[in-house]
Amino acid sequence: MSTVKSGGATTKGKAGKRKAKKNVAEGIAHIYSTFNNTEVTITDVYGDTISWSSAGTRGFKGSRKSTPFAAQLAAEDAARKAMDHGMRSVAVFVKGPGAGRESALRALQSVGFRITLIRDVTPVPHNGCRPPKRRRV
Repeated sequence: MSTVKSGGATTKGKAGKRKAKKNVAEGIAHIYSTFNNTEVTITDVYGDTISWSSAGTRGFKGSRKSTPFAAQLAAEDAARKAMDHGMRSVAVFVKGPGAGRESALRALQSVGFRITLIRDVTPVPHNGCRPPKRRRV
């Protein structure tokens, strides 16, 4: 059994390839807002991801991730990245019961996107799993 020693120096920096600049004018913004976090993914019309961000990647930790302000910053971050790819108008699909739904939507509008559609795609069970018990605070 022979071992092959790899030559060359290792480079520091981000691993992986950078995403090539796409030129897409319209796309879909998926806002997934849970009780603990808010994720915003912007895709083209075929569903391929252009940009994404979340409250956690913006530097919020713990209970601060679930605030509307954290959702606003996450949406602005994802929107700016998508605008670098030439996106101007989006259809918005909102999913989940979290606090960041409306603020993320407003942030997309304030950045300069033209919103063509708003649709709530929260999955509703037909009496499936038992939900978590009510909190007593």
